Amino acid sequence: MAKITFMGAGSTVFAKNILGDSLLTPALRDSHIALYDLDATRLKESQQMLETLNQNTNKGRATITAHCGVRQRKAALRGAKYVVNAIQVGGYKPSTVIDFEIPKQFGLQQTIADTTGVGGIFRALRTIPVMFDFARDMQAVCPDAWMLNYTNPMPTISTAMTIASGVNYVGLCHSVQVCAPHLLKHLGIKGVKKLQAKIAGINHMAWLLEVTDDGKDLYPEIMKRARKLMADKRSGKRAKHGDMIRHMLMLNFGYYLTESSEHSAEYHPYFIKNLFPELIEDLEIPLDEYPRRCVSQIESWKTQAKTMVGNKKLTHKRTHEYGSYIMEAMETNKPFQIGGNVLNNGFITNLPGNMAVEVPCLVDRNGVQGCYVGDLPPQCAALNMTNINTHLLTVEALLTGRKDHIYHAAMLDPHTRSELKIDDIRKLCDALIKAHGDYLPTFK
Repeated sequence: MAKITFMGAGSTVFAKNILGDSLLTPALRDSHIALYDLDATRLKESQQMLETLNQNTNKGRATITAHCGVRQRKAALRGAKYVVNAIQVGGYKPSTVIDFEIPKQFGLQQTIADTTGVGGIFRALRTIPVMFDFARDMQAVCPDAWMLNYTNPMPTISTAMTIASGVNYVGLCHSVQVCAPHLLKHLGIKGVKKLQAKIAGINHMAWLLEVTDDGKDLYPEIMKRARKLMADKRSGKRAKHGDMIRHMLMLNFGYYLTESSEHSAEYHPYFIKNLFPELIEDLEIPLDEYPRRCVSQIESWKTQAKTMVGNKKLTHKRTHEYGSYIMEAMETNKPFQIGGNVLNNGFITNLPGNMAVEVPCLVDRNGVQGCYVGDLPPQCAALNMTNINTHLLTVEALLTGRKDHIYHAAMLDPHTRSELKIDDIRKLCDALIKAHGDYLPTFK
């Protein structure tokens, strides 16, 4: 019987997806599921929801326990074989609000702010130390366990965890498995029978390097339709595009990206420009999108909690999330392929070896093993490097405790440096350090 520990189990919807999938997986049905969170109310809601699912979909075969607070963390982790991480340090309030509102005071606008840019930097600075605490506890009470991480910023966290935590680790993001199907659907390409996609790069900036149908290259048709879609939008024949940023990048750099246009808009210096405010409307860039989502989710939970937590007939269908498939492959030794975030041990030959990359990975009883990709197209590697610089310096700031590396990370971020003067970047970082207070470690 495997033990699955879910860190951040107060994320009830996500816990339902990952753990509900596990209850439907024969190799995992008898598991001990340990739920861990700091919020006692949300933890209780998730436990109630999962116990209902366990009865309705699994005949009550799993054992479910709940553990609240730092003092119960080791108990939650003890003997675990799999540790699923889905925490959000600082939550919507105060931390996400701070990450958006203070940069706006300096004239810096963002859309999601959870991966790179100043928002991503400070989310990493407050999250990675907590995950290092998890890793120390794992080394003490479940040293052979695998951590399956879903928390952002994925590139920075994955780099820090793979080079410095000492635990088995893989970072997961569902943008990989939905990338090619989304693109084909958006362009109206139908009748694909044997879709094959090759994706590699860094998380939220991985490239659809190949996309085929039974060996036939689909990129010529993709490019043709993308050009027409863009032309129709700009000529007024089409009111809304829906994926402008990614299509612009694909048409200019040759390859489609895994992450959404609202994310991608803030990873580059071309799009969110105070000097050209008309771009925001023209490119359909949803500024402050993540805070809106947070407010909407908080409000909708009031209703959703009743239909999910209090629903005695609650059921579940297995999702496309990788978590249960990874655990199943390790339990059964039946290989399964994922797109995972692992340290770049020569997998992408023109990106740094001390950076986590998102590459095809084989999973079986031996764990998660990255697969060789080789060189990315040079323009793709170059764009990745513009974000890698910020990720690596953020990790360096945490590992060394040096505040100047926080400045360096922000100064090298493509969007931040294209909008702010260097002195203002320093002032912005100081303001964010002060505002986040005890959520951050001490820097010198």
